[in-house]
Parts: sequence; structure tokens; C-alpha cells
Amino acid sequence: MTIQGDRLGEEVIDRSRFAEAVTRLSAGPNRFAGLFPSLRASGGVELRAVAATPGGYTSVVTELPPGDLAYPSVSVGLPAASWYEREIHDRYGIQPGGHPRLDPLVLPLLPEDPHPALGDWHSQVTPDPRALDAHASGEGLFTIPYGPVRSGVFEAVEYLVETFGEDIPRLRSRIYHKHRGIDWRFEDLTPDDGVLLAERVEGTASVAHAIAYCRGLEQLTGTEVPYGAEVVRLVHAELERVANHLDSMIRHSDGSYQAVANARLAVHKERLLRLRATLCGSRFGRNVVVPGGVSGPMRRPPDEARSELLRIASGVSGDARAMMSTPSFLDRLRGAGVLPADLVAAHGAVGPVARGSGLGEDVRHARPYGAYPSSGFRPAAPHGQGDALARQQVRLEEMDESFRLAAEGLAVLAGCNESEWRRSPGAVADGTAISAVESPQGELLYVVETDGGRLARVKPRCAAFHNFALFPAAFRGDILTDFVFIEASFGLSVAGVAG
Repeated sequence: MTIQGDRLGEEVIDRSRFAEAVTRLSAGPNRFAGLFPSLRASGGVELRAVAATPGGYTSVVTELPPGDLAYPSVSVGLPAASWYEREIHDRYGIQPGGHPRLDPLVLPLLPEDPHPALGDWHSQVTPDPRALDAHASGEGLFTIPYGPVRSGVFEAVEYLVETFGEDIPRLRSRIYHKHRGIDWRFEDLTPDDGVLLAERVEGTASVAHAIAYCRGLEQLTGTEVPYGAEVVRLVHAELERVANHLDSMIRHSDGSYQAVANARLAVHKERLLRLRATLCGSRFGRNVVVPGGVSGPMRRPPDEARSELLRIASGVSGDARAMMSTPSFLDRLRGAGVLPADLVAAHGAVGPVARGSGLGEDVRHARPYGAYPSSGFRPAAPHGQGDALARQQVRLEEMDESFRLAAEGLAVLAGCNESEWRRSPGAVADGTAISAVESPQGELLYVVETDGGRLARVKPRCAAFHNFALFPAAFRGDILTDFVFIEASFGLSVAGVAG
């Protein structure tokens, strides 16, 4: 049984024609959105390719029989599928024949080590500790191993920077340090317990993950969320977006030695996080979103919270305008980390990274959900320059709209007499649902599969899974001191890729 939900349907196809079918499915107005494996009782594997369409999501499915887990690589004609196939190969040993570069992604095993048995997430895995191999060559060229531990509060990630001292002809990354086996941990949880794990896939996007996960369950149970609960979800999601975009600005101001702007923006972010804590008891918006609605009304009077939010918005607006009119700041971002639109499209980038290159939809507008259809949401205009400054401008516009949406949502809640904040979900139907929301980093997709009333498989596909693949390409023509600005402009989440 398959639940349609946010998808338009699916097509089952022979594996010999799978790559061709996925490429065709992702053409025209559609966009490749993911490739996901699922174990079958027979010992085989089902591969599901998902594409975003103007009206929802559709998929192509193929079956790999037990003992013969190989198929023609999708990446040959569709570069956006490359990281998916690398992850699937790491975790299951599935062979995408003809893959252009099947390097390890999340489990760089030693050559003599076997892949974990299918579905055996208890297997002990010994990562390959050897340094990344250098690929560039030339007189005076040397390599800088940067990470996995760096100064400041950053996620663990290892970069190998190959440079002559300023120019960066090649950059590589290794992200396995953050791999936690999230997909496997979801297996056999109850639906209610699953939301606790979803909130911790990406700590900076706890609300977005909780909403995407719960929307998948709500499709499988046929549950309609009360309108007041949808508004509460919207408010928390938009406050989360502002906090993430502020963090990007703070890192930019720090890298450009804008001490006053850095301090003031940090104060605004702290005030916002404290406001979120007064609304729900968590600075990260956790324990709010539950299957069927929200855990209850806001803990602070909405009109009082709205007044505080408007004060924060006014402060952010003034300081952002000052920073964006400072030549020494703009000079560091302008022309740094340029991503051509055709490259962005080929890799299916999403969120501010795509919109900074003139592409990329916003799920809140393209496939509106929850309270967004009645919110009058206005998406940020794409900026075609493709550099760090364009990505920063997209985030500034998104923050303005997020402040407006959250403030109007709080105004609605102030006049709301809602007494029902959650509708108890009915029995969970066995099947698969696909749901998507717009996280601060871009489209967040969840594939939720249930069996016997419990979670059989849950796959969160974060925006960074598409955007991170473009990170090395952003350094063409840039220098070492541009690194901090390019990285901050991407808003990367290593946890979202490593899983």
C-alpha cells in the first residue's frame, strides 16, 4: 500500500531502465529530489527515486533481488544523484555500475572491511583513518588538512585544502565524523517516539524536521491538524528560520572583523532564542510539534510575545541595513564563491544557495502546507549573481518575511479561542508517505514507511545533501581568506548529510 499524500504517484520499472526513467522523470519543470533504499522481507532492496513536480512529488521504483544488488548508475546522466549512490554504497554495498566517482561518503571503510550487513546497524564499523589523498600538483603547491576539529563552535568535518598559498585549485571534504546511524535508529520506534529523534537530526532545524516527520505520519493516519496548531507550527518554524539566518550573518561579520555588527547581531539572536524558550520551554523549539498537532498552546501570551518579536525585528533590520551599507563588509562577500546557475540546476540545489544563483523554489510557495496557504506568504526574489553576497541578500529578505509571518501568526493566536491543539491520530496504515517542508537551509524531505503500526524506515533528506556537493565548486578563483565567507553563505549542516 502506498499513501499518495504530497506525492502524485509512482511507477515501478525494471532496474535495467531505472537510470533512464529517473533522468526522464527529473527533466523539464521537475527536479530530482532523492534516491532512497528500503529493505524487503525477501532480502532484496527497493530503490525509490523521487522528483519534485509543480504539484507535488512523484517517484520511480525498482527492485534489486537478493544476492544481486547492482544496477546501472543514475549519476551518469544525473549528477544530483551522485552523493545518494555513494551513501547507499557505503551503507549497503549496493553497486551503481558506471558511477563516475564512487568515493566513500559517510562510512570510509578500510579496504579489508566488509560493508555492514543489510539492515544490521549494530555492526561495528572501523572508519578509514588515512588522510585524504591530494589530487592537484604543481610547483609550490601544498595541502592543508583543516578539521575535523576547528576553533569555534562548528560541526566536525574534515577539509583538504590544496593551495599555492592563496588560490585554491582544489578542495575536498570528508564528513563521516558526524555519522550517527540516524536512519537505522528510527527503525521499530513508535510513531510518537519518532518525533523525538526527528528533532535531533539537525539541531538547528528541530522544528522543520518535526513538522516534516509528523506530516508524513498524518498522511498515513488521515489526520487533519487543527488550524490553531498549524499557526503555532508556522510561528515556531519562522522563528527557527530567523535564528539560522542570523547565525549566517554573525559568521560573516566575524570573518570581516565587523566587531560592532557581530556583537549586536549576536544579542539579537540571543533575544530571539530566549523568546522561543518562553513560548515553549526550549530555545530550539523542541517538544512543540507532535503527530496530529502541537503539544499545547503557547506558554506566553501571544500579544506579549508579538510585541517582543517586533522589537527584535526592528533591531535586526536597522543593524542589517548598516552592515549591508559598509563597503569593507560588502567587498569580502561580493564575487566570493560564485556558483553558476547551470551547475546549481544540475545538482538540484535548494534554499538560499539555489536562490542566490537565480534558481530554486520555496516549498512554502510551490507546494504550500499547513497555515501557509492562508498566510499571504511572499517568497524572496532570486538573485542571479551566485556569490556569497547574493546568498546573504536572499537570507535578509527571507528574515523580513519570516518576522512578518511570525508576528501575524501571533496576532491570530491572540484572538484565537482554539481549545483543540491536537487531534489524536488514528491507526497508522502500513505504507509509505513522502512529505516536505521548507527548512532554513531549503527543501527538507521525509520518506516515512510504516509496518504493523511502527516505523519500518524513516529517511530524512536534508537540504545540505544537495547543497554540500557544490561546496568545492564554489572555490574556483577564490583564495584562502574567502573560506569563512563561502562556508557561512552556504549555511551547511554536516549532520544533515552524514546522518
